[in-house]
Amino acid sequence: MLKLDPKNNMSTIDNIRNFAIIAHIDHGKSTIADRIIHKCGGLTEREMKAQVLDSMDIERERGITIKAQTVKLKYKAKNGKEYILNIIDTPGHVDFSYEVSRSLYACEGSILIVDSTQGVEAQTLANVYQALDIDHEIIPVLNKIDLPASDLERTKKQIEDVIGIDTGNAVPCSGKTGEGIDEILEQIIIKLPGPKGNLKEDLKCLLVDSWYDTYLGVVILVRIINGKITKNMKIKMLSTNQDYIVEKVGVFTPKAKDIEELNTGEIGFIITGIKVLSETKVGDTICDASKPVVNPLPGFKPSKPVVFCGLFPVDSSEYQKLKDGLAKLQLNDASFSFEAESSSALGLGFRCGFLGLLHLEIITERLEREFDVNLLTTTPGVVYKVNLNNGDVIDLQNPSSLPDPTLIKTIEEPWIKATIITPDQYLGSIIKLCQDKRGIQINLTYSGNRAVLTYELPLNEVVFDFNDRIKSMTSGYASFDYEIIEHREGDLVKLGILVNGEPVDALAMMIYKDFAQRTGREVCEKLKDLIPRHNFMIPVQAAIGGKIIARETIKGFKKDVLTKIHGGGATDRKRKLLEKQKKGKARSKQFGRVEIPQEAFIGVLKISKDQ
Repeated sequence: MLKLDPKNNMSTIDNIRNFAIIAHIDHGKSTIADRIIHKCGGLTEREMKAQVLDSMDIERERGITIKAQTVKLKYKAKNGKEYILNIIDTPGHVDFSYEVSRSLYACEGSILIVDSTQGVEAQTLANVYQALDIDHEIIPVLNKIDLPASDLERTKKQIEDVIGIDTGNAVPCSGKTGEGIDEILEQIIIKLPGPKGNLKEDLKCLLVDSWYDTYLGVVILVRIINGKITKNMKIKMLSTNQDYIVEKVGVFTPKAKDIEELNTGEIGFIITGIKVLSETKVGDTICDASKPVVNPLPGFKPSKPVVFCGLFPVDSSEYQKLKDGLAKLQLNDASFSFEAESSSALGLGFRCGFLGLLHLEIITERLEREFDVNLLTTTPGVVYKVNLNNGDVIDLQNPSSLPDPTLIKTIEEPWIKATIITPDQYLGSIIKLCQDKRGIQINLTYSGNRAVLTYELPLNEVVFDFNDRIKSMTSGYASFDYEIIEHREGDLVKLGILVNGEPVDALAMMIYKDFAQRTGREVCEKLKDLIPRHNFMIPVQAAIGGKIIARETIKGFKKDVLTKIHGGGATDRKRKLLEKQKKGKARSKQFGRVEIPQEAFIGVLKISKDQ
């Protein structure tokens, strides 16, 4: 059903509704998506299971969504008309915010789910602002009304105070019992606009997502803006300027279902025989190869890895297994990058880039689980910009490859804008934590008994354990969200760790100058406890450039060579034996290798976390 929009002469497709489900992590997005699918008859009772749209085992176990998923449903409204609903269930965690942004671009409206027992959280804000930026119509939904702690009035007031959205038509519901789901579906039909577009124009569509399927190759998720895509059609991708033949067109209901064509306003998938994921750029414009469009669609910012760390196999024979595992994971996650690296202490491994610490945790867990690799992870770090005296700029991922300090003009580090929402009784301890992390306070507002804090912080200080510490300080009530704003010059130094005079590059870290002394001392003390004793004395040192700032000594084993000596001329013989022992120890110190156990690396990681 096409209807002409008088404003811009574009027709709106009246019977289609494209919408995303957005919320903070654990507020019930996937559960409500399950209910809507069940209501619209997408799956039978037998096929239903919890978190239908979460395909990975990790997603199910942890109860989190990592990949945005899409479903096409048919719904007969109370007005007697039949509508097509295209749902995109989005992740709630800050690390996967790029998944959210591209999902929003493919829709006209959003359902905002707020847990009525918890109220508005930091990620709720971030996702809503993203939706408002692109003029989305938003339907507020208050979930978990079946719980005794649910407080609808308080939650509504928070939504109005903190976000600024009218909650007059907010829908109370329960994803668990299914109460209020009919009302949500009716609100979607009434409140959300249909997609704009023109079926008669040349094909123009947005590449929303792509992933690798073992049998089909690369599956491409698209949203049709104008025109239509049909089977056997020749299409062009604007960013790579390559032509492909469409072999398969389909939709998810949630099961994949083949169809003949995708029309204007619809969301579905195409298969073109592409085998390499790098050929499909998320946010790209796809058009008809015979009628290429001049103006590409405004895409969205590509996701850039912000946290880097080294992944090494515990057993060097598993190197190939690790390499294959990383390559397979990259097929389905273009935001993750890796390159080969070698370390004198840890052998051969890979330098990997992630979107955040949860992303790092998910990837390492999948490697251990799906590919059976025992991993050793080095200290996570961020990307620094190093400005050299000759005007060159280097992106530094690994602290051990920092150029000579005499060549460096300045080092810039990434800063973030953090939003923290917390009950006001914990405010003091959170402000202290942010100050300890070199934070700059930007804003502080109140909504009832909850404070909304805005801080600018260096990412380097946040990347380890900031979220965990906030959670433990506030008994889990506070929430935290961030976005990267810019690189700023910082007084940073490279803290190197030497064991037996040899630098251990896996333990090198970039650190703020004022914290270097304390951290160096703590690392040396920790390593002293964790490295086993050898036959010779081992110095453990922390250094900045050529200057040693901390030292601990691991004493060697001492064999008593004097026990058998007694009688005349003993003193002289004792002296000779001790001299001989001393020379032996010096030789073994010179040629002996200090084995640093895995626990030592893990122990140093924990230090960084305890600060």
